[in-house]
Amino acid sequence: MKGFSSTKLIFLQPSSTNKQGSGNGITTSISILVSHHHRVWLIAFLTFFTFASLLTLLNTTTGRGLNGLASSTSSASAVTSSSSVSSGPSPLPAPVYDALVNYAVSSNSTGKMTEGDLRAIAAVLRQRGPCNLLVFGIGHETPLWRALNHGGRTVFVDENEYYVAHVEGRNPGLEAYDVSYTTKVREMPELIAAARQHLRGECRPVQNLLFSDCPLAINDLPNQLYDVAWDVILVDGPKGFSAAEPGRMSAIFTAAVMARSSARAPVDVLVHDYTRKVEKLCSAEFLCPDNLVAATRSLGHFLIGGGPADVFCANQTATAPLASPTS
Repeated sequence: MKGFSSTKLIFLQPSSTNKQGSGNGITTSISILVSHHHRVWLIAFLTFFTFASLLTLLNTTTGRGLNGLASSTSSASAVTSSSSVSSGPSPLPAPVYDALVNYAVSSNSTGKMTEGDLRAIAAVLRQRGPCNLLVFGIGHETPLWRALNHGGRTVFVDENEYYVAHVEGRNPGLEAYDVSYTTKVREMPELIAAARQHLRGECRPVQNLLFSDCPLAINDLPNQLYDVAWDVILVDGPKGFSAAEPGRMSAIFTAAVMARSSARAPVDVLVHDYTRKVEKLCSAEFLCPDNLVAATRSLGHFLIGGGPADVFCANQTATAPLASPTS
């Protein structure tokens, strides 16, 4: 028993399980490797497919977006183009226009125009407006002419620079300029005679007055005013009640040349105080009786179109007698 108890038996038996297990391990490893390889390819395929799908979707969306943007841009351009063609300056609504004229007519201010003259001028502005309007003289009706020509350009010219500044201060945005007149009412016969003498030269009907040396030409206005195609010209200044005042000889001559040289002929030329000697004689000389289309007791309305470049009136004679401006 002692020997048996001290003896330890060790059984060594080849285990088929271990061998098989070793084989199974190799097989398992190979299977895992193959499975892992398939998973890599599967993941790569899924990644490529997803990327391709996203790329296709992105291209489609971008294309639609660009097409939509182009379409929107084209539509916007068409709308803008259509708007730019159709959205010109709009005249005042008729009720507003009539209200302004009626308030001006009913005003009690001294020195205002008669109702007939005011309504006649307003009718021309209604027909031609919005337009390019040039007014010689600043007075009671100045804000009215500017308002009636809403959407157009209205320019005022006056001989009194201080009064011009005063009126501009009371009417923000008003476009007005002062001009220096070198003429006198008493000099009218000599001035008209000089204009006749130089009818084919410095005092010709069609010219740029900025460079004119005619004694009746107004050539010290801002340069850009000589390039404007005027539609309506109103002569209501400068003063001309006495022999020492400038008179309207230069204003009427300048209006006639601007009208004859305008690219928008015919041009409406309105002469206020038309029954006075200076206004009547100068209008007959430079605006011509044949162009008189309407008149009130103190307003002459002339429509000046194209004509010869070397004569104002078709039936004009260089020897027509000149009356004294005070007779």
